[in-house]
Amino acid sequence: MNDTTQAAQAIWARLEALPKPRLTELFAADPGRTGKLAARLELSDGGMLFDWSKTHLDDAHLAAFVELAAAAGFAERRAALFAGDIVNPTEKRAADHTAQRGVGGTDAVHEAEAFHARMHGLVGAIHQGLFGEVRHLIHIGIGGSALGPALAVDALARDGAMVDVHVVSNIDGCALEAAFAACDPATTMVAVASKTFTTIETMTNAQSALSWLGQNGVADPYGKVVALTAAPDKAVEWGVDETRILPFAESVGGRYSLWSSIGFPVALALGWPDFAEMLDGAAAVDRHFLDSEGADNLPLRAAFADQYYTRLRGCQTRACFAYDERLALLPSYLQQLEMESNGKSVTAEGAPVSGPTAPITWGGVGTDAQHAVFQLLHQGTNLVPVDFIAAIAPGDELDPAHHRILLSNCFAQGAALMAGKQSADPARAYPGDRPSATILLDDLTPASFGALIAFHEHRTFANAVLMGINPFDQFGVELGKEIAKQIETGGAKFDASTEALLKAAGLG
Repeated sequence: MNDTTQAAQAIWARLEALPKPRLTELFAADPGRTGKLAARLELSDGGMLFDWSKTHLDDAHLAAFVELAAAAGFAERRAALFAGDIVNPTEKRAADHTAQRGVGGTDAVHEAEAFHARMHGLVGAIHQGLFGEVRHLIHIGIGGSALGPALAVDALARDGAMVDVHVVSNIDGCALEAAFAACDPATTMVAVASKTFTTIETMTNAQSALSWLGQNGVADPYGKVVALTAAPDKAVEWGVDETRILPFAESVGGRYSLWSSIGFPVALALGWPDFAEMLDGAAAVDRHFLDSEGADNLPLRAAFADQYYTRLRGCQTRACFAYDERLALLPSYLQQLEMESNGKSVTAEGAPVSGPTAPITWGGVGTDAQHAVFQLLHQGTNLVPVDFIAAIAPGDELDPAHHRILLSNCFAQGAALMAGKQSADPARAYPGDRPSATILLDDLTPASFGALIAFHEHRTFANAVLMGINPFDQFGVELGKEIAKQIETGGAKFDASTEALLKAAGLG
């Protein structure tokens, strides 16, 4: 055991020994608690408020977690991330997603600027009609290549898109057929997003999209394709003209790739100025994360709360509820970001971890979720920390009562989870002392959206540092793919259950 590990374990032991008062007791003991645990982050067009006062963090826990971050080498690993050093040791790569926003190593930033200029030119040409009339884009990807664009377009293009974007990720043909039904082949382009340009689900869907174009009167289907990839040579081999290939760096991971050429459908739907504002909002969080220390660093403070509940309270899940219909896809996005990044059981050095790592991330949309899963949150036996996300400005133009009721419910749920309610009837009693945090945007704009996503990226990284793991590889997704290929190829033998299922489905 090295000195760093010993120091971290000693701090964890101190944390575990600290008292665990109820949330109501913490508020009673410290009238200034909200001021200490809430903070604003200012952006170019407003800002966002972060409030952790309804979590069990207190001065003693924060001080110990700050020590833990120092012992874990947080400052050094953060510096390495932004310098473009190798922070993904298993794959010997940097993680250059912040460089896509202009914050990072000089060479990576310059390369990102060049790739953005190329994408800006293609987006402008399409908008100017140089590719004929383009009313629809079918964006084909999977994982981060699909989740990020789908979330951004759904969040920011509801008032009307310059080009109608349909994101398809599932190999289930029903997903692709739904996109076909909504599009006119004569005015449709296809974006194929694949880092390696070999992903079987993506390339199979892409081939079917080409067939659909050809079968519906498009003379040159390949002329309708834009490739978004870190392997441009593979895209050329597949048949895409190099003028319609938008590269991005190999060091940009899929779930961190929205800011790269993978953001092409976002720029096409919103226009380049809005895409640039999204980058700027994310860059504001990058600078805050890089320049702020200790508990003043908001993504790091969020990680302190995450570690408190996962490690000290044994919470196996964390819930996120967006009280904004435009952010309906955010929980799904965060599932991949957090669980693929930090769902590990070994440290960055390959040793077994000393405690639990990523919780299961899940969630939904308020107020729908209140009539479904909130029963468990209020009265169930599982302790589930909750994040509430909302915007002060409404996203609709209906009677203001809609948004007033929405926000009232959001804030009421946090208050109710904390306070609980006693009753002589056990079935009507609420134990309370259930934690929550709130992120309140002034308005959901491209800048605040970018800031929100970047905040969660850095929160994920900070958690990884505190746990001593590598958040930038994802080998856990490979084994199932390998076995699927064996099934497709044929000749392999499996367990009796799998063999029976294959036979029942006509695949054996």
